[in-house]
Amino acid sequence: MDIGSAALVVIDMQNGFVNERSRHAVPAISDLVAQWTGAGRPVIFTRYFNYPDSPYERFFQWRRLQEPPETDIVPELAEAAARAHAVVDKTGYTLFTPQAAELVRGGGWTDLVFCGIATESCVLKSAADAFEHGHAPWIVTDACASDAGPDVHDAGLVVARRLIGTGQLVTTEHVVDQLAAYAGAPVLE
Repeated sequence: MDIGSAALVVIDMQNGFVNERSRHAVPAISDLVAQWTGAGRPVIFTRYFNYPDSPYERFFQWRRLQEPPETDIVPELAEAAARAHAVVDKTGYTLFTPQAAELVRGGGWTDLVFCGIATESCVLKSAADAFEHGHAPWIVTDACASDAGPDVHDAGLVVARRLIGTGQLVTTEHVVDQLAAYAGAPVLE
């Protein structure tokens, strides 16, 4: 992981996705964001917005996350989102909207470190798209969750291993160690 060329991407930490099956990830993500920003590295938040006659309504009959408070970032992360490098609004699974693709390109980020909800959908699709765009995707496994429960989270990780590589799945401890090594690196003049 090249921390010096990396951005942390916090996927869809919104009230409508946090429930009894995913709430455990909120403190882990909050701590990771604090560590990451403490090292002076950029953070991107995403927010998902559903809309009338969306594919989610048509194919799943799912009508949630169309307005506040469901679409709001959870209170524990709202301040961090307000200070983030960017907040990307999206109407599909992936981070890679045209705005976000330009943001990543303009930032010169080669590595994208993903955390958030839901492991099996928006986190997985964003990481796979990062891979296909030539970026090094990293999924922080203990800073992700599924609002559908731990079995679905685990299934997302199984698929992630097949799509982006086993070595691209890391823990918060690994990321924090990388941040510490980056912060302690000598500055070349």
